[in-house]
Amino acid sequence: MMSNRKGFTLIELLIVVVIIGILAAIAIPKFANTKEKAYIASMKSDLRNLVTAQEAYFSDNNSSYAASTTAMGTAYRSSTGVTVTLGAVTATGWSATATHGSTTKTCTIVLGSGATNEGEPICQ
Repeated sequence: MMSNRKGFTLIELLIVVVIIGILAAIAIPKFANTKEKAYIASMKSDLRNLVTAQEAYFSDNNSSYAASTTAMGTAYRSSTGVTVTLGAVTATGWSATATHGSTTKTCTIVLGSGATNEGEPICQ
C-alpha cells in the first residue's frame, strides 16, 4: 500500500530557510549603501542649487556674494537633513560645505579664484 502524505519534509523547509537567509545577507548591505548614495546625491544637489542662488544674489547685490545662506532669504533652502555652511566668501568667489546627519561624508564646492574643480561638488 502507498501512503498518500502531502507536504514538505523538515529538510526541505530548512534548505529554503537557509537560502532565504543567504539572499538576505547579500541584499541588506547593498541596500544600506544605496541609502548613503542617496544622501550624497542630496548634498551635491543642494550645493549645485546654492551656486544658482549665489549667482542670483551676486547680480542683485552690487557684485557681492552672500556671506550666509540666511542672507539669501527665500532664494535658497537646503533639503531635509542637509546642513549647508558657507566658508570663505570674497568678492571673487566662495566655498561651501554640505553635511547630512545620516552619513559621515561631507561634500564641498569652491567657486572663484583658487578653485581646482570649480563648481563641481566633491564628496569624501
